[in-house]
Amino acid sequence: MKFLIKAIASACGAGLSPVAPGTAGSALAVGIALCLRPWWTPALALALTLVISLAGVYCASRAEEYWGHDSHKIVIDEVAGMWLALAFTPLSWTGAAVAFFLFRLLDIVKPPPARQAERLPGGWGVMADDLVAGAYALVLVRGLSAWI
Repeated sequence: MKFLIKAIASACGAGLSPVAPGTAGSALAVGIALCLRPWWTPALALALTLVISLAGVYCASRAEEYWGHDSHKIVIDEVAGMWLALAFTPLSWTGAAVAFFLFRLLDIVKPPPARQAERLPGGWGVMADDLVAGAYALVLVRGLSAWI
């Protein structure tokens, strides 16, 4: 069980990257979305985001027991936030790149209420701030979609 929790929380090891684990987790999410491009719809993206978010709340809470509070190794939150950002994005290389850049920027800056959401207890806080960043990125990408 410990292995499975760590595997999910680290997004199959992306969070173990020695350099920019959050970026590695986000890149993994984009790669998976692009592989699913023939079937990628807003409904699928939102369903995957919901499932990974619920699993992430549990696994992030448990992984904190092994790695500490909001460890950089826990990147399942980046996967959920990135998929939310991609939910209504034209899934081209350009669209994915714009969504990736905006999501990473917003995840790092943490505009309100992302910073406040991060303070929720356990896995809820780990996941919530990235979902807020993903929602912001989604809105911005939709606004830019005529040009991407």
